[in-house]
Amino acid sequence: MAFIEWDDSFSIDINEIDQQHQMLFGMINALADAIDGEPDRSALRRVAHELISYIDIHFTHEETYFDEFGYTEAKQHKKEHAFFVQRVLEFMDGFEQGNLAISSDMMQFLSDWLVTHIQGSDKKYAPFFLARGVS
Repeated sequence: MAFIEWDDSFSIDINEIDQQHQMLFGMINALADAIDGEPDRSALRRVAHELISYIDIHFTHEETYFDEFGYTEAKQHKKEHAFFVQRVLEFMDGFEQGNLAISSDMMQFLSDWLVTHIQGSDKKYAPFFLARGVS
């Protein structure tokens, strides 16, 4: 069973971004699966680093559109992205130092933040992007 499941309520009606969001859901589920399986720090580390890398790709993609189109709420949206990245890196720093396992707290943070962010902040920019031909 998936830790977090995609459904149409998460769609912002921009295919390329919806696909990226679906990829993030899949990567969070892969991390949850790695945690639930036999503990293997190297596998957990690999999956977590893949997630971090993809988060950077996704946020850069969105933020490039913000800058290109002059999205008026870009500054706040970028702050939300920065907060998320900071928290994930804090979790990973603790994990890398052996002080912390990738825990249910981290998984809950990842899923809660992603759901809230997509259904709130991302849905707010969708009409702006769509009006500028992003599909």
